[in-house]
Amino acid sequence: MDDRLVVVLGATGRQGGAVARHLLAGGWRVRAVTRTPDSPAAQTLAGAGADVVRADMADPADLRIALAGAYGVFSVQNPMISGLTGEVTQGVNVGTAAAEVGARHVVYGSAGVGRPGTGVGSWDSKMAVQAHLESLQLPLTVLRPMAFMELMSDRRFYPSVAVWHVMPKLMGGDRPVPWLCLDDFGAVVARVLAEPDRFVGADLSLASDVRSIDECRVLWRETFSRDPRRFPMPVWLFEKFVGTDLTTMWRWLHTNATDVDTAVTKALATDARTVRQWLLEQRAT
Repeated sequence: MDDRLVVVLGATGRQGGAVARHLLAGGWRVRAVTRTPDSPAAQTLAGAGADVVRADMADPADLRIALAGAYGVFSVQNPMISGLTGEVTQGVNVGTAAAEVGARHVVYGSAGVGRPGTGVGSWDSKMAVQAHLESLQLPLTVLRPMAFMELMSDRRFYPSVAVWHVMPKLMGGDRPVPWLCLDDFGAVVARVLAEPDRFVGADLSLASDVRSIDECRVLWRETFSRDPRRFPMPVWLFEKFVGTDLTTMWRWLHTNATDVDTAVTKALATDARTVRQWLLEQRAT
């Protein structure tokens, strides 16, 4: 086993990519796992020093090979690609493979509030994965990043429809939202992997700022001298395109609080950005 080798699942995605970059910057060896090793994102990681390997999280044999010899594993799945059933299958497969190869620290990128009964499918699926990881008695850390700041700007999230229209319409524009940017999430994962004695067994909700959508809109206007673009799509049409998971989540958040102590995240990543700081960085790029 290589004590400096971490396998990053979903390495060409947003979370996995941020984790891989911070691990490489910290001197770790990174084995970046992807289904598309020839993609531009994979090639960028290879150029930064990662060992890019092809594996499918739906294939247990692939995973046993990809995880062999690793000290640490970062596991994350994307239900928008795999579906909720596929997400659980993939997360279970990663955990089983990590146990079989004797990984000494598994960090699971979860989400949600960490309790049953919300009715939000993509939160329930992650709890199912976590239950399996815990049943294997893995040395496990669960991280629950809250809303990513990139929801406000990344075109692949369709922010003009989602975060700037349907989300506040269903949740309420004045409801407090805990935010974290992807880069800071990567920094937190790297810190957690570097301190297993402190973080194995921890289940942490992560946010570096708490702002309502209305407040974020004001900060956007102050930063860019204009309002964020907004496309007023009807809810039923939005659900036709992306399903009901997000709208169920936002309706749940309309009447339920998500209490997150930002001090926890700031202790792990001392430079973790506020929404205002993150927006100023976006303006500069």
